[in-house]
Amino acid sequence: MEYRHIAALLLFMSLLFAGCQTEAALSDALETSEATTDGPTLPLILINTLGNTIVDEPKNNAFLEIFKADSILEAHAIGIEYRGSSSQALFDKKSYGFETRDENNEDLNVPLGGYPEEEDWILYGPYSDKTLVRNVLIYQLSNAIGRYATRTDFYELKINDDFLGTFVLMEKIKRDKHRVDIKKNKEEDISGGYILKIDKTTGDGDTYNSAISFPSQFDPNGNPSSAGKIQFLYEYPDEDDITDEQKTYIQQYIHEFETQLLSENFSDPALGYAKYIDVGSFIDFFILNEISKNPDAYCLSTFMHKDRGGLLNMGPIWDFNIAFGNVNYCDGASPEGWSYKFNDSCPNDFWLVPFWWNRLMQDSNFTEQLKTRWNTLRNEALSTNSILNRLQENIDVLEANNAVARNYNRWPILGTYIWPNSFVGESFSDEVLFLKEWIQDRLAWMDQAMEQL
Repeated sequence: MEYRHIAALLLFMSLLFAGCQTEAALSDALETSEATTDGPTLPLILINTLGNTIVDEPKNNAFLEIFKADSILEAHAIGIEYRGSSSQALFDKKSYGFETRDENNEDLNVPLGGYPEEEDWILYGPYSDKTLVRNVLIYQLSNAIGRYATRTDFYELKINDDFLGTFVLMEKIKRDKHRVDIKKNKEEDISGGYILKIDKTTGDGDTYNSAISFPSQFDPNGNPSSAGKIQFLYEYPDEDDITDEQKTYIQQYIHEFETQLLSENFSDPALGYAKYIDVGSFIDFFILNEISKNPDAYCLSTFMHKDRGGLLNMGPIWDFNIAFGNVNYCDGASPEGWSYKFNDSCPNDFWLVPFWWNRLMQDSNFTEQLKTRWNTLRNEALSTNSILNRLQENIDVLEANNAVARNYNRWPILGTYIWPNSFVGESFSDEVLFLKEWIQDRLAWMDQAMEQL
């Protein structure tokens, strides 16, 4: 076992002897819950909060262990908090953000669960997505087409004495050679890297302001306006680290891109928008959001990044739990229609799609590249059989490890409406069948719609 794991275990043992947990309680913690079924199970993540309460900031001290059967695989001191916006407020099953720490409670990079070394992690708890796999599926598809998305693995989670069912261990989006692979932003060259996001202010403050974000110069229709503008949040460097010079640079870059995109010569490969963006990344981002008809596409949970000396890239993709027809508003349930046209179906929504996508679709160069890429992927990673087979592989993992029965014993919500379900199946099989049929209908519609661009 590596030194950092030994240090973490020694820390935990010192807490045991200090009276934070008795040996009997530790033994009890290895029992997965009254939801236990015979047969194999997923690996178990056990978190002991050491008497602390989990809150939505700050991260409080805790201890994490990973078990497979009765064998401990690794152990770490951590800081843990709730995460999420709508899901945290509405769902009984919460998701968690945590960082791995050393014996001095300083951030510590570790290869958690076999992932590349880092310190920031997420335990996502699927709830309104009753198939449990929508996020996992789309992230796998993104990686399959060569666009980094967070790595994912299924686990069961127990916090103190509470068994919480099936969770997904995920990487937090951040600058790292194994995640968003861009260079550090240095004083001598502030052309990169940057990560921006279009999103709610959850975790950044109560309102958009110049400390955490900057506005577009245009409204969602591409008109100069003082109201209804898109806001770009600083993700890297974040609001605590970004300098005024860096803010000025990235704001000016986005403003110049948007201005060129609205210009008369916007489609000129040398003079138009293409000198500011990586067109291929925009196309792949479009395809991934459209095959799932993600209702948050382009206007929420939307990340973009720029490397030093490089162009603006879209991605990584993020948060698809209400995609693939799992939403009952703004035409999101239908397998037909474009997500980038969200503003037409929900013009009064607070978060609207930037004018970028409507404008890009007016450029025949862009649409021709889009159709070519679509046709290529439809014969490869995004063929109907490939997607359905990948979906079934995830379902097989859950069912073979009794995770479905155990999760829904803990959360008996099958047959119950959970916001914003468009479909409520009476069983897990019903939910999976709906998803499979929806995907097939969506792909068939997109094949036809792409040809009409």
